Amino acid sequence: DPFPFDRELLLDAAPMRPGKRMPSLTVTANGDATIDLWCKTVNARVELADATIKIEPGPLPEALPAMMGADQCTPQRMRADEDMLATLAQMTAWRQQGGALVLVGPKTLKFRAATN
Repeated sequence: DPFPFDRELLLDAAPMRPGKRMPSLTVTANGDATIDLWCKTVNARVELADATIKIEPGPLPEALPAMMGADQCTPQRMRADEDMLATLAQMTAWRQQGGALVLVGPKTLKFRAATN
């Protein structure tokens, strides 16, 4: 299957309280990407080949998103943002598995198309 461009792909993981926000990845056909983390959002470049992927995330912004209160961005969630960015930057392969997009690297991350 082709890579699901221009669709918000939500991380298939348990929510992290407080807050309902889940990490997501949206990639355009030209390789520009938006990565919504547990707290913050970063821009990225994504290079795709047949089954390989390279994600180059931009830096984490200093400020919290306007819509997010400090109580939602706990130190735990901020650390999780850093971990998620580091993990995404080490992804080397991708595949479709059922209705999900699976990214493979030091960890395997599964994303599903957002249904909203």
